[in-house]
Formats: sequence, structure tokens, C-alpha cells
Amino acid sequence: MSDDKSPPGWAGTIKGMPAVGSFAERSRRVTMRDIEAFTEMTGDRNPLHYDRELAESTVFGKLIVQGGVTSGILNAIVAEDLPGPGTVFLGVEWKFSKAVGVDEEITGRVEVTKVREDKPIVTLTTTIRNAEGDVCLTGTATTYTVPLRRNAAAAAE
Repeated sequence: MSDDKSPPGWAGTIKGMPAVGSFAERSRRVTMRDIEAFTEMTGDRNPLHYDRELAESTVFGKLIVQGGVTSGILNAIVAEDLPGPGTVFLGVEWKFSKAVGVDEEITGRVEVTKVREDKPIVTLTTTIRNAEGDVCLTGTATTYTVPLRRNAAAAAE
């Protein structure tokens, strides 16, 4: 969507104001490298992520990835696809309903449920499913999209 068709509250945003009902999805396979990178960033060394024998003896029955790795795909969708570049989370409410195992493919989806015209704020439903279609995460998110494009008058100064 181009800037000139968006309301003034959305001026300067890269993709413009999204429509209610629009959605975006991304898929990726989560790996041991994802666990290691997340551990480097956070210090989360929970044995459920590293000790295969122990993890297999738990309710999960497998080595699982951290919740931050699971939800990370939603960051990419929001920042790159919908609403797009310049978008940050203002708030999230997520429920993790099924653990994601190492080497599983997940698909994240965001769908626009509410858009403010006066400000670049969007409410989204969020879902992550595994390859079998099981819901692993569900919830809502509120985002703000920072205008990254300079208008022509400001660029001429």
C-alpha cells in the first residue's frame, strides 16, 4: 500500500495502513543452532533445551526450543511483512499451548483485527502452528509502525 493512499496518521510508513483481515505468514525449521543463539543472548540453559535424555523423560517427550525462539518468527513477520518495516510491539498476550521440538517446522501467522487511522497502531491475532497443524502459540499483539520515509519537503531541506 502506498503512502499517498493512507490516512495522515500513517504518512511516512513504508507499507502504509493495512486493511482489517489482511494477514501474513512465514515458515521455518527450528534447529539446535537457534537454541544455542538464544542461550548466548539470554543465558537460558534450561536442561529441557540441552539434555535430550532428560527432556525425553518429561511430559514433552523431546528436546524443546525456548519460547522466545518459537515466538521469534512473529517478530520477523511484523517487522518485515505486516505491518512491515519500522514496526515494533507495544504489547503481546500469548499462550503457549504446545512445545516446539528441535528440527520441527513452524508457521507463524499474523492477521489484522483492528487499525487506528489517527496513529499507526494495529491489533493482530497471532498464531504459530507446527507442521501437523497443531497450534503451539496463540494470542494477540498490538504494534506501532514508526514512519521511516521522509516526505518530499523534508528531504529537500
